[in-house]
Amino acid sequence: MNSLFPKEKIKFTVPDATIEYYPNFFGEVRANELFEKLQHEIPWQQDNITIFGKTHPQPRLTALFGNEGKPYSYSNIIMQPNPWNALLMFIKNEIEELCNENFTTVLLNYYRDGKDSNGWHADNERELGRNPIIASVSFGAERFFHLQHNSIKEQKLKINLEHGSLLIMKGETQHFWKHQIPKTAKPIGSRINATFRIIK
Repeated sequence: MNSLFPKEKIKFTVPDATIEYYPNFFGEVRANELFEKLQHEIPWQQDNITIFGKTHPQPRLTALFGNEGKPYSYSNIIMQPNPWNALLMFIKNEIEELCNENFTTVLLNYYRDGKDSNGWHADNERELGRNPIIASVSFGAERFFHLQHNSIKEQKLKINLEHGSLLIMKGETQHFWKHQIPKTAKPIGSRINATFRIIK
């Protein structure tokens, strides 16, 4: 990454959160290339999820990559990581250069169309530790990312996650805010996002 051309950064001023957005973290040509490679080179899976006693397929495909021996669990799903590949190491190194962090794990989500979604949740699993940093890079169709404060109901954010963009959530964000990618009835193409995190 060329530091002579700093990336455009949008910082959101909201209580109890540190949220930064880089709309053009990867330029269009590179983002197109990465999107196509992610579609074809990742071993996508569809896990079952149990909500309120009912089990059904998750409304998206997922994959986990990371350091050996660092499984990740959420919503009663325990995922074992695939070893890092060159494609994800490239993306990880670019993000780490900006964040000055060392990510151990990436959870990938593949939203095939507008019917695929991710319900309200916080990335507050115990293995992420206190005040985790989550760096989420998006490729493909734009989707709205909704955030809502847990106790101050009028505090809401809606961010349009663009192709090649990077969203960083850190500090107390996961303790005080939840987020979702809702379904949309609009006919839209597929989207992949990769959320880098540090498992303690």
